Amino acid sequence: MKTDAFALRHIGPRETDLQHMLQTIGVDSIEQLVYETLPDDIRLKAPLNLDPAMTEYEFANHIQELGKKNKVFKSYIGLGYHPTIVPAPIQRNIFENPGWYTAYTPYQAEIAQGRLEAILNFQTTVIELTGMEIANASLLDEGTAAAEAMALLFDVRTRDQKKNNTNKFFVSEEILPQTLSVLQTRSTPIGIELVIGNHETFDFSTEFFGAILQYPGKYGQVNDYSAFVAKAKENEIKVAFAADILSLAALTSPGEMGAAVVVGTTQRFGVPMGYGGPHAAYFATKDEYKRSMPGRIIGVSIDTNGNRALRMALGTREQHIKREKATSNICTAQVLLAVMAGMYAVYHGPKGLQYIANKVHASAVTTAEALNKLGVFQTNTAYFDTILVKADAQKVKAIAEKNEVNFFYPDADTISISFNETTSIADINQIIAIFAEALGKETFTVSELATASQLPASLERTSSFLTHDVFNNHHSESQLMRYIKKLERKDLSLNHSMISLGSCTMKLNAASEMLPLSMPNWNSIHPFAPVEQAEGYITMLKKLEQQLNVITGFAGTTLQPNSGAQGEYAGLMAIRAYHMSRNEGHRNVCLIPSSAHGTNPASAAMAGMKIIVTKTTPEGNIDVEDLREKAIEHKDDLSCLMVTYPSTHGVYESSIIEITKLIHENGGLVYMDGANMNAQVGLTNPATIGADVCHLNLHKTFAIPHGGGGPGVGPICVNEKLVPFLPTNPILKVGGEQAITAISSAPYGSALVCLISYGYITMMGAEGLKSATEHAILNANYMKSRFEGHYPILYTGECGRAAHEMILDCRSFKENGIEVGDIAKRLMDYGFHAPTVSFPVAGTLMIEPTESEDLAELDRFCDALISIRKEIEASTADDKNNVLKNAPHTLAMLTTDTWDFPYTREKAAYPLEYIAENKFWPSVRRVDDAYGDRNLVCSCAPIEAYMES
Repeated sequence: MKTDAFALRHIGPRETDLQHMLQTIGVDSIEQLVYETLPDDIRLKAPLNLDPAMTEYEFANHIQELGKKNKVFKSYIGLGYHPTIVPAPIQRNIFENPGWYTAYTPYQAEIAQGRLEAILNFQTTVIELTGMEIANASLLDEGTAAAEAMALLFDVRTRDQKKNNTNKFFVSEEILPQTLSVLQTRSTPIGIELVIGNHETFDFSTEFFGAILQYPGKYGQVNDYSAFVAKAKENEIKVAFAADILSLAALTSPGEMGAAVVVGTTQRFGVPMGYGGPHAAYFATKDEYKRSMPGRIIGVSIDTNGNRALRMALGTREQHIKREKATSNICTAQVLLAVMAGMYAVYHGPKGLQYIANKVHASAVTTAEALNKLGVFQTNTAYFDTILVKADAQKVKAIAEKNEVNFFYPDADTISISFNETTSIADINQIIAIFAEALGKETFTVSELATASQLPASLERTSSFLTHDVFNNHHSESQLMRYIKKLERKDLSLNHSMISLGSCTMKLNAASEMLPLSMPNWNSIHPFAPVEQAEGYITMLKKLEQQLNVITGFAGTTLQPNSGAQGEYAGLMAIRAYHMSRNEGHRNVCLIPSSAHGTNPASAAMAGMKIIVTKTTPEGNIDVEDLREKAIEHKDDLSCLMVTYPSTHGVYESSIIEITKLIHENGGLVYMDGANMNAQVGLTNPATIGADVCHLNLHKTFAIPHGGGGPGVGPICVNEKLVPFLPTNPILKVGGEQAITAISSAPYGSALVCLISYGYITMMGAEGLKSATEHAILNANYMKSRFEGHYPILYTGECGRAAHEMILDCRSFKENGIEVGDIAKRLMDYGFHAPTVSFPVAGTLMIEPTESEDLAELDRFCDALISIRKEIEASTADDKNNVLKNAPHTLAMLTTDTWDFPYTREKAAYPLEYIAENKFWPSVRRVDDAYGDRNLVCSCAPIEAYMES
């Protein structure tokens, strides 16, 4: 046994287990199983051309050495990214804790109450600082959040505005450059015309439906927008603000000025810069727009006993239900980072945030006053954390970089300096010395911060915020540590048991992959730092792109999209740009199988495409004849096909090459959804099946943790014809020669967590990656064999095999009065998170074990579902008081003096013997979703707010 081989640690089944597993399946070898599962005509003919696998020890040394090539300068660049202090108890107990980072999106609320409370704290922080009525549970970054605000305001236009096709959107020239680029990308396909200008000269024409303002402006100017908003309101123009979250502890909130939407990033609330991400964006708006709001909202409800219980609210807003009628394709959020930002607010409280904001402002004022004495004059009439000075930029830059300091240089004689919570008196004196040297003057020092404010009196914040107990009770480290642990204990994560979510690939997130994220050389780099200071990052990112090219068989990759759905959108926009470059911009028809992920049609709608749904056969495959008919019918306007492979039904369709050829013959391109890439790596690839572009979920196949619903990374890989159209960035040029504008704010998206996938591929190597795919197929087919005779398996391949996942058909159990949701809740009593429920087929469970789970864990899960099957047999349609309908069972239920159920306490809590060794207790009983939607509460309100009127 080669015990230093990383693949040995990543892949669950031991060599000694294989014979039993293969015998259960009915094959002699893994090779035979793969042969019977995967069509032979799409098998790779050679191993992946990757470097030999590193051991974990070798990788640790390699990544440390590579990190030394990054130069950590003092950063005053700003533009939405700031050095911040990550409180040590938050770093240790959340950021580095698998109890938090391996959790899944809280679709099963009863075993996610801790993370739901942490996200509710985040929403409350956002609502109260922005002065708005409702906030969601985080978005991807500030640029995309601004684009979502634009889309929402377009969606909620007045009836007359829609009738008159009012489509102009005003963008203040003060907007961050990367935000503008994302707005440009997102506006054109859906028919919005951007008008960029000075808010002071805006004419409030009836041609406009909305506007967005930056608060403070990109170079620090603080404007009172009250009059602008009031006049816009008179003209039925709704106004969005992109606001710095820390400034709102000192400045009048946008809500008090009449904003309709407020967006921004919470990066400076204790989340490292990480060369651009991941960071939780925020989105807050008015209650009346809640049905049009993108992303997830955490709301308060009650459980079966009437106790307070949290869950994701207003699910009908999700794109999985709206599909092609969706105005957003949000799937992944940035939950782990939102939890960190919310906990930063809990730790510091309102007084702490005010202290930090005042210190940052005082640092800016102190420096401005000192530079003024040197004859370097500050030009902003009012500012919070950023000063704009006039000086010889080239001369200052040379001296600053010699002293390991980065400013931002808008032009040859202007310098922008943004201060942050890490700025000290010594730092200010260093800045003074840099300017003194540039001017040839004698330097001097300051010994204390200025006390005068440069905020307009009319904009100084007077309203209170964060008054709830949670923000005022956890200010010592002991208190915070215990609060975080209290919440963690309420959540089921991968550190407790397997999470067998079909299509979501909840695999091992190895510690050796995660460790570099805490290293300052990796997490402290500004995304717009000069590239020569980020040599380690550029080397790593380019290598990762090359690795992904090899794995997919494609020619180019962009890492910019920071979620799978963003990757879908980026891929479709690249296809759109390709057609336009050939004077075929009329090609806008997108064919999508009826079994596709809900994000597919939502992304296509956002890309301005006309969606035609194609049929699926009773066996779960694409109906090739229906596809042929529609491809030929639309051949003059055909843009693309969106296809998932293996299919969403867990089958390798043998007709895939025929399908892709058919699309190409009719002038279209093929977009492959990479959700099921874990069943391809090393065995086949998107290029081989005939795709032109695919997105990859790095938070699935390539081991980035799901983090309770994010971070996600969704790069796209493309063939040679699409390489020229990969997206760029307005500050740091990336992408192709005919690049589309930005998909995300940062040039490389969530660069910090790309270290995880780089580590995974580097340590697995070609053989390890192939073996992982084979074992994913092995584990799925082993479970399938164990379930046969207990549960109908809905779809299989031509030889009766599953791919890496399978669908259990639970629809017939309605005869026993049991719904698939009852099975999901009962699994909690057995210590498991439910598989994917009712997708892609209503009334089913989609199970994906991944390669990381060992035989014992697979058997525990199979034993649980087989035991539940026996409980279903014992149930009747008339009996609503059974163990399934009452699930999950809490500790409080089990320890009451009275027991009014027709089954024993032991059957409720310990239905199988193994459970007693490691019992996980759901913290609430079944949550009442309908109650919560009728009485929507999305912040930490007093208990009276939860009482139904």
